[in-house]
Amino acid sequence: MVGASKEMAVYCFDTLVAHYTGDVVPAPGFEEGQFPLFVTWKKVLNGGEPRLRGCIGTLEARCLITGFKDYALTSALRDRRFPPIQAREIPYLECTVSLLTDYESASSYLDWEIGKHGMILEFTDPESVRRSATYLPEVAAQEGWTKVETVDSLVRKAGYMGPLTESMRRKFRITRYQSSLYTMHYSEYAAYVKRIRGATPLLTVKC
Repeated sequence: MVGASKEMAVYCFDTLVAHYTGDVVPAPGFEEGQFPLFVTWKKVLNGGEPRLRGCIGTLEARCLITGFKDYALTSALRDRRFPPIQAREIPYLECTVSLLTDYESASSYLDWEIGKHGMILEFTDPESVRRSATYLPEVAAQEGWTKVETVDSLVRKAGYMGPLTESMRRKFRITRYQSSLYTMHYSEYAAYVKRIRGATPLLTVKC
């Protein structure tokens, strides 16, 4: 069973750094495979809590190498919730790579465990618009939400801003899943590169 690894996070940092330096992305240090995957970037300043800067992935299986290369940049530069990450921010970033596993249909909107399951919410709103959204397994625990608060937040993420009722929640279709994840801060990445490649990453931006 393949799990999220240090080498996957290194590859995402390599990809983002190369985007700004114009250098060739070093070959990945992990084997190919196919999984649904996500790349999450957070920014850490002055020892504070990490703040989300981008999180995008796919719920469908992708080849790991091209998937991480694509989503490392997509999540950093094209998450519509945030401005694109700038080169000067890279030393303050941490990267989390997630591989999604164990997809299961939940029996109700409460049939999942906080800290264990992520979920895909699907529903049709009162105006007959079909909507969907997902949260990774770590989100509810990190935010300190209850199950109902998590589901209600996911409804808003899906774009529905109207009133929420219990009867509406009972009609939600939930697919729960689990994940393997690995988190690496830039300082760990720089130390890894120096140890393995004998040089510190250079963030000089090329014209």
